[in-house]
Amino acid sequence: MTAEKSNHLSPLLHQASHVLAERGEGIYLYTREGKRYIDCTAGIGVTSTGHCHPRVVEAVREQVGKLIHGQYTTIMHQPILDLSDRLAEKMPGDIDSLFYASAGTEVAEGVLRLLRHATGRPNIIVFHGGFHGRTMGAATMTTSGTAYTSGLQPLMGGVIVAPFPATLRYGWSEDEVTDFCLRELDFIFDTISAPRDTAGFLIEPIQGEGGFIPANRRFMQGLRERADRHGMLLAVDEVQTGNGRSGKYWAHSYFDVQPDILMTAKGLASGFPLSCFGAPRALMAKGRPGSQGGTYGGNVVACVAALATMDVIEQEGLVENAATQGQHLRQGLLALQGKHPEIAEVRGLGLMLGCEFQKDGQPDGDRAGRVAAACEERGLLLLRCGPQRQVVRWLPPLIITQAQVDEALAIFGAALESSH
Repeated sequence: MTAEKSNHLSPLLHQASHVLAERGEGIYLYTREGKRYIDCTAGIGVTSTGHCHPRVVEAVREQVGKLIHGQYTTIMHQPILDLSDRLAEKMPGDIDSLFYASAGTEVAEGVLRLLRHATGRPNIIVFHGGFHGRTMGAATMTTSGTAYTSGLQPLMGGVIVAPFPATLRYGWSEDEVTDFCLRELDFIFDTISAPRDTAGFLIEPIQGEGGFIPANRRFMQGLRERADRHGMLLAVDEVQTGNGRSGKYWAHSYFDVQPDILMTAKGLASGFPLSCFGAPRALMAKGRPGSQGGTYGGNVVACVAALATMDVIEQEGLVENAATQGQHLRQGLLALQGKHPEIAEVRGLGLMLGCEFQKDGQPDGDRAGRVAAACEERGLLLLRCGPQRQVVRWLPPLIITQAQVDEALAIFGAALESSH
């Protein structure tokens, strides 16, 4: 059965596929008629342990019979205390204080507030192509596409956009584009936002909606050096890249850089709405009273799901599996690129990979759309991203096996052949 939009759903909601799913199991989704789809979207990177992992299901079922909503600014519950201890162990450096919300955009707003409160400076530097959410502050910091801000101007003030080292877009080597981006960043300090007016940086280690574009070591370390030199803060948005997705627990660790603030969500709780950001306690304490809160953040069922998710990730070696299967998937995609030059680039880290389609040197969203549609017809679900939706993105659950990767690659190859 294909999905038909209800007359009562907003007409502005766009469905990427025509699938009406009845159940999910592992990496698969099934319709009522039993048609099976390999889900390489993972709910936009959310179902990290696969659909309905038995450990997560068992933990959630037990919890909903005891307490469903323990609002953590009103009462305390044990799962949030246990989760905070577990997450603090995973956080980089001396980050040991956590604020919980429900969605990535909420913690982006919280990070924005803390950057300004902690430094007493008004301006934030973000990076061209980044995505941080749809609420007003987060949308102002988002430049992955105009759909998120069109018709909302004037947006919030105090956000400056700096270039991101996207080699394909600029047509330069990694060294050339990194030199350019760091040089332009220093020019921003001279011409738009003096260091004494700049609270810090917010950056995705791998851009998500912007096209699955990784940063690089020298660029990230250049940000860290400038933050230290000028008394600024470095915040990393690991909403999509975190919790093992990149083949490391946090993607920024590929670049040997230590952030001051880290935000995460998506794969944290296997499908339950939960987000958080962390900072050292002394830094978090510089936020102003009343600047953090929310009704559903730190929900007890979501916290239990997150604890079970962390157990599965650790005990089943899913970070390592993401690295291994991500490399296998990359090699398969590179082999297909050799046969299909319309794939201009295969990029990403771990199980967060994108194939950019171009025609005559320009982004080709139409071709990417035809490929994704042909994959759906054959039982493989993929999403697109990029400003012209020219990138087909791979976000399978972290439990995917080599045989399942090969099956997905075979479908993708057939779709490439049939979608010219």
